Amino acid sequence: MSRIPHEVIHDILLQLPVKSLVRFRSLSKPICSLIDGPDFINLHLNHSTTTKSNHSIILKEWDLFSVDFDALSDAVEVKHHPLYSGGGTEVIGSVNGLVFLRRSETNIAVYNLSTRECKKCYVAETEIPRRDMTAGYVYYGFGYDSYGDDYKVVRMAQFVREDGGGDGGGLGCEYEVKVYSLKNDKWKKIEGLPIRLRLLSKPFFHILNRRGYGVFAGHALHWIVPQRRELGIRDCVLGFDIRDDKFFELPQPDYENKGMNFQVDVGVLEGNLCVMCNYEHVCVDVWVMKEYGVKESWCKMFSVHAIKWISAFMFLRPLVYSKGGDMVLLEVNGEKLLWYDWKTKHAKVVRVRGGPRSFGSEMYVESLIRINDGDRIGWKRQQELDEEEEEEEKRKTNRNKR
Repeated sequence: MSRIPHEVIHDILLQLPVKSLVRFRSLSKPICSLIDGPDFINLHLNHSTTTKSNHSIILKEWDLFSVDFDALSDAVEVKHHPLYSGGGTEVIGSVNGLVFLRRSETNIAVYNLSTRECKKCYVAETEIPRRDMTAGYVYYGFGYDSYGDDYKVVRMAQFVREDGGGDGGGLGCEYEVKVYSLKNDKWKKIEGLPIRLRLLSKPFFHILNRRGYGVFAGHALHWIVPQRRELGIRDCVLGFDIRDDKFFELPQPDYENKGMNFQVDVGVLEGNLCVMCNYEHVCVDVWVMKEYGVKESWCKMFSVHAIKWISAFMFLRPLVYSKGGDMVLLEVNGEKLLWYDWKTKHAKVVRVRGGPRSFGSEMYVESLIRINDGDRIGWKRQQELDEEEEEEEKRKTNRNKR
């Protein structure tokens, strides 16, 4: 090892997956110091992001499954995470290899799936504003504050009247918004909430297809405030800047008039905010904001029209471009993944073995990003679990050969 130039070792390690790097920490103290260094951690993450290496797709149902992006063949159940107890854990969002897990309103955690380092979050109680109100739907978002080098959770708790007055999504409801700092392990209450926030909730809209979870792009989390035709109110993209903890409305593209009503969803495509304009479930236009916050930078990337084996586009979300850049991977109706070539308009279903029948999907990139500043107990445990799983796979293989 001493005869190999440091630069060569550095470049070789950058190409490796996180699980291998965790093991190679034990090779020598210099190697361990290199892998643990913040510069290498950031370079490895940037390399994985730009080359689309070390990427996976998380399928979220009652159980969590991971699908390797390069293979897109087999779904592997995600076990051993800090909230695992036979299912029922949700992934709210993923940023830089960290995921925010929620099992209940009092059981949440930030977790690195690759290193298995975790931190269960302190949970602040919600404060019901009036005696005649009760808790309603709770919205979450997870993002990264690049200014403060901090990962933050946004929680928006809705309160509705106990007598059922209104539909729970009108101006009669109220909200409490708090932001959790992973670095400080503290919650901060946000004052001066916008009036638009009271129109956020609409029956079934946010519950279906997990629209209640904020989409992180640029420096903000985003939710759709759905249109209210009876009030003459159009869809609104409501943003929350996690750097200064302030709400704002984001300019939308000039949607095309196709002679049909449409519904807007919000998503993220390789770091850029995107909106999906769904025309009565028969056609979906996908717009991407190439320069964050600039209305003129909205660009219609492609349209998805009727496909023989899909009767209606109840929900469509772009996930990632292919490595060649000529196709995009789509989640459709919470039950199919498909590659779509926007030039030929050809679609191909992705057959994933062992996964759930219905799911939400989340792109995930392996990383060495630290959660705790203490020793690497989680890393050591991860190595032990990996070895146990490999031994179990070997035993299964040997049994099948007999």
